[in-house]
Amino acid sequence: MVFATYPDLADKRVLITGGGTGIGAGIVDAFVKQGAQVFFIDIVVDASRELVDSLKGGKHAPVFFHCDLTDLDALAKVMEQIERDHGAIEILINNAANDNRHQVQDVTAKYWDDSLAVNLRHQFFCAQAVAPGMKKAGGGVILNFGSISWHLALPDLTLYMTAKAAIEGLTRGLARDLGKDGIRVNCVIPGSVRTPRQMALWHTPEGEQEILNAQCLHERVEPEDIAAMALFLSSDNARRCSGRDYFVDAGWYGA
Repeated sequence: MVFATYPDLADKRVLITGGGTGIGAGIVDAFVKQGAQVFFIDIVVDASRELVDSLKGGKHAPVFFHCDLTDLDALAKVMEQIERDHGAIEILINNAANDNRHQVQDVTAKYWDDSLAVNLRHQFFCAQAVAPGMKKAGGGVILNFGSISWHLALPDLTLYMTAKAAIEGLTRGLARDLGKDGIRVNCVIPGSVRTPRQMALWHTPEGEQEILNAQCLHERVEPEDIAAMALFLSSDNARRCSGRDYFVDAGWYGA
């Protein structure tokens, strides 16, 4: 894919959570190629370092921070370090999540808490951390990441879908509360994206065909398709877009 070029994204300070692999890595790549200053957080070390090495040589090399996003104290320290050393974040991409499967009868109180911590809680606290700097600058962009899963009621994902449904409400609330400060907040809703994790853990040839048959467009969604939407919504071309959900799912209408 050849991405559109958004001149206003050059030199913007962009923070991407879960940026080391999958959709997040695609977004890191896309923003680096726009000339943005990209910082990304991930718990995966080797893949993240390989991504940094692969993107050296551009206007700004991406900067990787190893952090478990469920540890809010550690997350706060990373956010503070970025702002202290580089300046306030101008674009936040809340991408990180974990779609582990589970059976309803196996869920414990700890599993519940852990699932919401990795899929929902950090999105709010990352937004809370960057909002003051965005307000001082006169505006900014926050993109939260939802999921097509709860719209389709996919099996064995009840807690993941609970978090992803809540993210759409979180987006609406933040957009209303932060809009007066010029901060735009939107939600990107990916469909079934072909990432190494999905292909290794969940997708079979039969499942692939079922997904294609359920989509209006019979082509798989790739990480760069999600990145293209993130670029647009982060740019000034989307200056009047806020508080809304944007699906990138090839028109997936059923399971």
